Amino acid sequence: MRVIIAEDLALLRDGLTRLLRDNGIDVVAAVGDGESLIREVVAREPDLAIVDIRLPPGYRDEGLRAALEVRRRLPGTAVLVVSQYVEQTYATELLADRRGGIGYLLKDRVMHVADFIEAVRRVAGGGTALDPEVVAQLFSRRREGPIERLTPREHEVLALMAEGRSNAGIAAALVLSVGAVEKHVQSILSKLDLPQTATDHRRVLAVLAYLQSED
Repeated sequence: MRVIIAEDLALLRDGLTRLLRDNGIDVVAAVGDGESLIREVVAREPDLAIVDIRLPPGYRDEGLRAALEVRRRLPGTAVLVVSQYVEQTYATELLADRRGGIGYLLKDRVMHVADFIEAVRRVAGGGTALDPEVVAQLFSRRREGPIERLTPREHEVLALMAEGRSNAGIAAALVLSVGAVEKHVQSILSKLDLPQTATDHRRVLAVLAYLQSED
């Protein structure tokens, strides 16, 4: 796997580079601004770009804009954005791309090395990885409607689905059998009027489409 990092803080940029390399991931470039990210991605065509949302010069959404431009120019490039805070508007804009290979994590998540590396590999493989705090805010927008039909356990399963976890990952997190998780997933998709899908990332994107829609 070949990765490019865009992070303006040199200490964090170097730390991410070492962390990824220590886990067998090839960091082919590490830059400090969005323009450099786009230039390096076009030149090197990595599998994944890890991008801070706020980059120079304005420290607003330059990183997000660069990530979206990367996806426009090279649609096969996976993007994992990181942020200090949950920025729901930016998360929704990023997730409007339904092709998979998309993630949004808080920077604190980097400290959980195993989970972070798992998220990196999942996104690079075409899946989805959302920080639990991002999922919680998306859920907060849907307090009415079909979501009220879900049982408390189905709410737990849905949250983990939206984070991008597979049935096996959900089973491990909730200490359930994979078969039990499959039944919960089928029930959730039915209650929310979502289509059955063949792959995990398409299932997650279907859930996100529902969570992002207007009441």
